Amino acid sequence: MSLTPEQDLPEITLTDIGKLSGSLAQRVYEALRTAILAMDLPPGTPLKKQLICEQLGVSRSPVTEAITRLAGEGLVEVVPQSGSRVTKFSMSEIREGAFLREAIELAAVAKVAAEHSEEQLAELTRNLRLQALCLDDNDETGFYREDERMHELILSFTGYPKLNAFAATGWIQVNRARQLLLPMRGRAQEAHEEHRIILEAIRDHDPERARKAMQMHLSELVTRLEPLAVSRPDLFD
Repeated sequence: MSLTPEQDLPEITLTDIGKLSGSLAQRVYEALRTAILAMDLPPGTPLKKQLICEQLGVSRSPVTEAITRLAGEGLVEVVPQSGSRVTKFSMSEIREGAFLREAIELAAVAKVAAEHSEEQLAELTRNLRLQALCLDDNDETGFYREDERMHELILSFTGYPKLNAFAATGWIQVNRARQLLLPMRGRAQEAHEEHRIILEAIRDHDPERARKAMQMHLSELVTRLEPLAVSRPDLFD
């Protein structure tokens, strides 16, 4: 599949790499990755190296390195003799990632419900309050950030330090696809209520109820994405 030569990088503002740390290639990578995961660079968007260089004020070398790294994560597709583009969604990959996520998070939330400390419970409670504040401010981006943070906290509270790193790569397409659901009326509020039920089960030291609440919460994702694969074929392969 070739890319259309006349298509350009959308008029977006990439993260100011001057505010990031690490090597130049690392900072370019983070700027592009953030834009891809936030859907500022939607699936199918051609990545024109020259335009990226101009926006970020860098040479082609760190841009090429960053795109190669993103291709390794499955976020970018490199088309020989044509160029690069943001990878389109694949329902088969989303289902696989969702299956993996459910298997790990159900075990994690049950363990946390059984073994959590008061400090960990306080941190989860604080996170839920931040989610509510984001909803009050109609800040869906902020809500998504705190939503993701809640899941990261639960994984980290298992005491297994590799889980979050594994999750970051294991279901990266699932997290990107979740952005499609945020504009759906009422979904953020529903997700917050699901989080509240999960937290109640954790607070009550009830592993089985926490596990069932998490399963219900995670199952909503694929169910809601299936119709979008039909209504938005431009975003899916």
